[in-house]
Amino acid sequence: MTGLAARAGLVRSLAIYRGQPWRRRALRRFYRDLLGTGDLAFDIGAHVGNRSQLLIEQGFRVVAVEPQALFHDYLKRHLPEARATVLKLAVGAESGTAELAVSSRHPTVSTLSEAWREKVAVSDGFAGVTWDRCESVRVTTLDALIADHGLPEFCKIDVEGMEAEILKGLSQPIPLLAVEYLSAAPQVARDCLRELDRLGQYEFNAVAGESHRFVRGDWVGAGDAPAFLDDLLSAGRSGDLYARRTAAHEGTGHVAG
Repeated sequence: MTGLAARAGLVRSLAIYRGQPWRRRALRRFYRDLLGTGDLAFDIGAHVGNRSQLLIEQGFRVVAVEPQALFHDYLKRHLPEARATVLKLAVGAESGTAELAVSSRHPTVSTLSEAWREKVAVSDGFAGVTWDRCESVRVTTLDALIADHGLPEFCKIDVEGMEAEILKGLSQPIPLLAVEYLSAAPQVARDCLRELDRLGQYEFNAVAGESHRFVRGDWVGAGDAPAFLDDLLSAGRSGDLYARRTAAHEGTGHVAG
């Protein structure tokens, strides 16, 4: 039986991500301008499905991946079956099983990464957060998802410290990706840059917090991406780093360190 704390965490997430219509309108405009209409998108770490729902509204078929049982069940009930494939899985560098550390009251920070959890737990932004239980989850890879469902035009990855590990399980470039960056755990985002450089030539932009607008009017090339990311991290906030594939088809080796 699901505990009261877990249900309270679901309600909290719904209030944050689905209960603020002005944010949904801003995200809808942002996605419309960025993506237009399309075919297939992956939502890795779908949580309550706010992004999946907006992608569906824009004509995408969505593969929504969510390992937490309570949230997976919510997605199965609320995303349209004809347009969404909802999978109770985590994603990583290799297929297998893993233990998901769950914060019942703050489920958006549930994670597979013990190192990430230890890193962020001492930061001010995570004061009062506890990971009070574990769920055993199956783990797949992006390559396996692509083999089963096709290559997406867009892939959003928001998985609390596992972003770079997920990219390690990808062997071909995806045209557009978004990965979370967090100032309390900067190395994860830096590792993402290196993984993306391995996959192909990308250019970068970012959204700070829940602003749903790019911080720059232009996109940053791979050579300038580390400095751009460090500027984002030094601001002390979190957000989404966007990577858009350019015309070249091979890795550039431009990302430093």
